[in-house]
Amino acid sequence: MFCSLRRWNASVFAKAGLEVPFVQDNHSRSKRGVLRGMHYQIEHAQGKLVRVVAGEVFDAVVDLRRSSPTFGRSVGVVLSAETRSMLWVPPGFAHGFIVTSDYADFLYKTTDYWYPQHERTLLWSDPALGIDWPYSGAPILAAKDAAGVPLVAAETYP
Repeated sequence: MFCSLRRWNASVFAKAGLEVPFVQDNHSRSKRGVLRGMHYQIEHAQGKLVRVVAGEVFDAVVDLRRSSPTFGRSVGVVLSAETRSMLWVPPGFAHGFIVTSDYADFLYKTTDYWYPQHERTLLWSDPALGIDWPYSGAPILAAKDAAGVPLVAAETYP
């Protein structure tokens, strides 16, 4: 059996209003229960086109643009290899996910490079974010994710 799928075509995405220059592709693999995020760069804000090519994740974004009518609100979606769905995360949003399958391969294209000195992390469990993470028990966290700050103390965008 063969499967062919075009994931990125600049002209198709431009017709949908997404005309962005991608500069980097990233690939991460995590096991069930790993929660990564909620990350953003306060300078060199990145837009991200995210997808899962193996497994499944619950993906969440939070609007951090103070001038936006949706400031502080979150949206969560399931991304999986089976559905082949993608999510566009605009610059000015924090982003994170939790792996809900045995493992997941997560790919994302970014519109700017990673600058560790500008990276910030929201506290994934901050009730103000309103994210209903579909996971019981304590997730597996990297040190930077465990040390995230609540929205009220976070650096945000104008």
